[in-house]
Amino acid sequence: MARLLPGVVRRVLGGGEPQPWWVPRRVLTVVSADVDTGAGVGAVWMVWRPQSARAREYGGILEWYDGQWRSLGVGSSEVGDPVDAEVIEVRVSGGSLSLTSRSDPPRSFETAPWITCAHVYLGRDVDHVLVGDRRFEVPEGRRFVVAWKGPQISRGGRPVIVALGRDGTELSRIGPLDSLDSHTWARVRRELGEGRGSGESG
Repeated sequence: MARLLPGVVRRVLGGGEPQPWWVPRRVLTVVSADVDTGAGVGAVWMVWRPQSARAREYGGILEWYDGQWRSLGVGSSEVGDPVDAEVIEVRVSGGSLSLTSRSDPPRSFETAPWITCAHVYLGRDVDHVLVGDRRFEVPEGRRFVVAWKGPQISRGGRPVIVALGRDGTELSRIGPLDSLDSHTWARVRRELGEGRGSGESG
């Protein structure tokens, strides 16, 4: 799987489809690929034999290092249940220490950036998404992968992710350390408030 990643990145940078033309989708489907040339990072989300009962999901992270795109590793898991996001749902897929950690060990292991990717699932009302200062249009499958680079000390953090409607209205957001988005939190607070009210009246 790791050998496929640089080719996927090159196709994305060239404006092409991330799916390798020589691999049938029934064998391997590239769900989504992201490349941030400014940060020098990328991520690829794939499913091996998507129509099989033994289908597996793969996530790979890449970094532009020493003049070429290099794989930082590929993780795999069973394909989970379909995600029906109300507005936005974010699931961190994996992370890796930047290859710059190799330049000055052991000190660089403390100072090298941490590269992370996440799977983003979107509801029907979402028109586009902001991940930090990057804009993502909603793909057909309403799910995509995104990669970013941050300080090694904040491995658990991520950029602020904001879902917007067709008129530009903010529908929901999820902060660097949030587990739930703002739309979900608002719904939970309403339900808790209604529950307390009905309890008091009874």
